[in-house]
Amino acid sequence: MLREKKKQVVENLAEELSRSNIIISTNYQGLTAKQMAELRNAIAKTGAQYHVVKNTLTHFAAEKAGKPQILSAIEGPTALAFGYHNGVELAKALSQYIKSTGLPLRVKGGLLENKLLSSEDVIRLANLPPQEVLIAQLTSQLQAPMRNLHNILNSPLQGLLNLLQRRIEIVHAGEVKQPQLEGG
Repeated sequence: MLREKKKQVVENLAEELSRSNIIISTNYQGLTAKQMAELRNAIAKTGAQYHVVKNTLTHFAAEKAGKPQILSAIEGPTALAFGYHNGVELAKALSQYIKSTGLPLRVKGGLLENKLLSSEDVIRLANLPPQEVLIAQLTSQLQAPMRNLHNILNSPLQGLLNLLQRRIEIVHAGEVKQPQLEGG
């Protein structure tokens, strides 16, 4: 590769690294050109990109972008998936593609914002429930203490209400004799 071309590749890669909020490193050996195109299309649906990278140029770009942590996930033939919006969607798309095709594609690790992810972390990220479900679970957890307090405070009042209702039922049923006044 010509020196000027290498500089341009490093610049472009540094820009991609800077813009991404998640980067997932994979191997790509064993994939045909058609499979690689299918993978790129599956990932593109999440607004992400997938590029085969040269390790030495990636080292320069990572330093330039201020994300040297990703270098620990780059070893051997490497391709990087760059996500710009929702990291969970990218991890899910990648994981689903690997599962559905059975290809020898392997996740090496990743970087979420500035936190290094192991391959297991990426898989856990992919297995998270949808955002709506997580919000519902969080809301339920936040409401639980208030619901419990309401039940505790309401319990004595509910007991009194039940007692009064039972007393009314008994009186209406004629089961209780009215007290007789003396002398009458």
